[in-house]
Amino acid sequence: MITHHNAGPAKFGFVAALSLFLPMTTIATSGQLSSTGNQKTGQYQISVDVGLVVLPVIVTDRRGQSVSGLRASDFQVYEDGHLRQITLFEPEDVPATIGLVVDNSGTMLAKRAEVVAAGLAFARSSNPRDQMFVVNFNRTVSMGLARGVPFTSDVQQLKAALSRNAAAGNTALYDGIAVALEHLKTGTRERKALIVVSDGGDNASRLRLPELMKRVEGLNVVIHTIGIFDPAYADENPGVLKRLAKMTGGNAYFPGSVSEVTATCQEVARDIRHQYTLGYAPAERSSNGKYHAIRVTARAKGKSGLRVHTRAGYLMSSQAELAKPTEERLSR
Repeated sequence: MITHHNAGPAKFGFVAALSLFLPMTTIATSGQLSSTGNQKTGQYQISVDVGLVVLPVIVTDRRGQSVSGLRASDFQVYEDGHLRQITLFEPEDVPATIGLVVDNSGTMLAKRAEVVAAGLAFARSSNPRDQMFVVNFNRTVSMGLARGVPFTSDVQQLKAALSRNAAAGNTALYDGIAVALEHLKTGTRERKALIVVSDGGDNASRLRLPELMKRVEGLNVVIHTIGIFDPAYADENPGVLKRLAKMTGGNAYFPGSVSEVTATCQEVARDIRHQYTLGYAPAERSSNGKYHAIRVTARAKGKSGLRVHTRAGYLMSSQAELAKPTEERLSR
């Protein structure tokens, strides 16, 4: 049986920096509600002088199933308890940049074939225009795709990327995620996500967990985690997987057995394709270091018991305060 922890606006507040704001790529009327008018690029037309708080949003029903077909008018966004006007709305199933971050340490040896199969099931269930890449990690971190191929949607290339390294050695989970975050920035899709498959343990990273969390806090990325555990190993840490997902509006999944990982990956793909993106102008524009709590609700005719999963807030801070690039051990 698959269990997962939803990352709604709950106890652990998400603290985000100015990179939560959508890049100002083209010019239009200030305050205009934008949608996916340009299907070729997926870019939004917003004013260059309007900063937007951008929220990845997943809506589920009482059974935990993703809810489709909602409109901008079905959502209500509150910042510090005050209703804000939604000025950006991205509906479901638009292309995303997605990284598969896969544990290749010795603890994963017996689970290797199932993990590869699950990654391929995820790719087949995803939007065919997604930009995908693979980061493998054990004692070191390596990019799975061939040199010169930053992203792909080709299933065979992804199979080779997932199968490139043998499972052996220690676990540099934090370094692997940090490398994936840096590569994610080079993608051209507005929507970005990481899928982390691991037991949550780390005994080889140079980067410490607080440093990793700081980097995650400063990026507009959703992290879904899939925990695969073995009672024979003591280094497993499901709490880290829960925390990463909760901070970013993602879900932490814990399949009851390795045979359920494929179904889990397919569920994650569905969640990403059913994700909405909302944006609004913040009440304060200055970099005052103040934390702003966010709450998003959804109400739609004929749909009851809607639950919204998103970030819990952000910290208005300057770009200079964002974490500096990492010095990970990246090998090929």
